[in-house]
Amino acid sequence: MRTYKRAAAVAASVVLLGSAAVAAGGTAAVAAPAAACTGSLYSIDGAGDWKVTDVSGTKPPTSASGQAQHLFPAGAAKIASRWNWGPDVAGSSYSGYVVLGSTLNQSVYSYSEETGQWEHNLTKIADGWDKFTMVEESFVSSTRNARYGLRNDGVLFRWTSGWNTVASAPGFAGVKAMTLISQTASYDTFLATTKAGALQTIRIPTTAPLKPVVKTVRGSTWQGFETLVADKCGTGTLLTAIDRDTNSAYVYSIGHATGTTTPITNLGKLSTSFADPVYSRFSTDDDLPLAGE
Repeated sequence: MRTYKRAAAVAASVVLLGSAAVAAGGTAAVAAPAAACTGSLYSIDGAGDWKVTDVSGTKPPTSASGQAQHLFPAGAAKIASRWNWGPDVAGSSYSGYVVLGSTLNQSVYSYSEETGQWEHNLTKIADGWDKFTMVEESFVSSTRNARYGLRNDGVLFRWTSGWNTVASAPGFAGVKAMTLISQTASYDTFLATTKAGALQTIRIPTTAPLKPVVKTVRGSTWQGFETLVADKCGTGTLLTAIDRDTNSAYVYSIGHATGTTTPITNLGKLSTSFADPVYSRFSTDDDLPLAGE
């Protein structure tokens, strides 16, 4: 279960989900409860309001959403990176990257414990991002982080040293959705669905030039999902997969990725509608690096 500080609770009214208890057989003793993995989705709706939805990896899965907060112009948000909360010098802040119209911005929503006020700052990064279908940041430590973008012609980009050093690789025009599932000192890994129905891992070593390594996890039936949000579940992944045609979401428990031998359990469909235009992962400074591959 995540631990949220006071400022986070004030901003998002995040409802944390309980764990599922598992009873052992026999009459002499009962095993300690086993906590289900949990994930958190950040979303922006058509009015420009954002909220956090917690997902519990029980079977069937459940979800609960915090109170929506207005932050962006109506209809402007297209895609977003993870939305991260952490303490800072004055209090705490939420931050991430968001494409508004055709412009990529860094969004920082900060709270001052001294004044009790919230302030929103947008910093323009670049134009031309209406051609991109994904933006993400992988932060492993103060010495290694990278930003990623997938352009609609299938070119995958990686920026390091802030946004100063860029590398790219073509060949990903078939990708429908992708989400970060692994962060290490030597590589990042994304999980992706394709238009042809495959579920794949895309490992991106930190070395230059950019040479992604693609492995098939499943060869078919995954084409219905246009949005993926992954959270850490031990050395595997809790995946929320959203079908935009029906605004429905399904939750999967995925073991440590090993290609076609990767174990996958369908935990079921969430009962609520997932109709917001933008979904990404919600994280905190306390979260450990993703370890799905």
